[in-house]
Amino acid sequence: MPLLILPLGVSILILLFAQKRKYFFVSRIAIVFLWFFSLSFTSQILWRLVEYPWQRKDESQATNSDAIVVLSNNGIHQSRGAEKIIEWTEPDRFLSGIKLFKLGKAPKLFFTGGYSPFAGNIHQEGDLYIQEAIGLGIPSKALFTTGPVLNTYEESKAIRKIFGRQYSRPKIILVTSAFHMQRAKQQFEKRGFIVQPFPVDFQTSSHLRRTNWKDPYNWIPNSQSLDLSSKALRELLGRTFYRSW
Repeated sequence: MPLLILPLGVSILILLFAQKRKYFFVSRIAIVFLWFFSLSFTSQILWRLVEYPWQRKDESQATNSDAIVVLSNNGIHQSRGAEKIIEWTEPDRFLSGIKLFKLGKAPKLFFTGGYSPFAGNIHQEGDLYIQEAIGLGIPSKALFTTGPVLNTYEESKAIRKIFGRQYSRPKIILVTSAFHMQRAKQQFEKRGFIVQPFPVDFQTSSHLRRTNWKDPYNWIPNSQSLDLSSKALRELLGRTFYRSW
């Protein structure tokens, strides 16, 4: 459903309405709407908004906690070929979780079992992450994963269940993408966790340069910027739905 109220979906609906009613001037609204969200400058502004106020820190700056929790991000896919090899697209969360553990920031490392019901027979991310972590020298007794989870709400619920009642308010280092941290932090705090945010996978640079206004490429619509704008808007919709502003 969110796809229908993101820029591409809205533009298509406007165009269909304009064609049916023969209000051809309305189609111009769809063009302007789609053009605006397909600009690099627009996507940068939106991403700075969803990543605010987080800043990237070195793993050595994290304080010791009861556990490190790394959230899934649909960052794996099965490549073409008979070998059915799993490839990675966004390893930042996984790598940061591994580094935090090796620095002794917590005795336990959790990966959530994110999956998509439309992805065929691909394995859960958590299971694959554990296999990779063992290969990197992390002891199996320190590794944990949840069952299948579809979203942040289910992730927080599953991790709380694993901790059980022996921890009244567990301290965790929460590792997820910067744009997702605001919503994730609140969901875990609602479950009684004391959360130390550790955002990674930043999509914006440290400064939004003034020269961006002068760069003509930032005013030419492109599909990559449209995709980035849509992802940022989807996160804002998620925050509205979860009331996590």
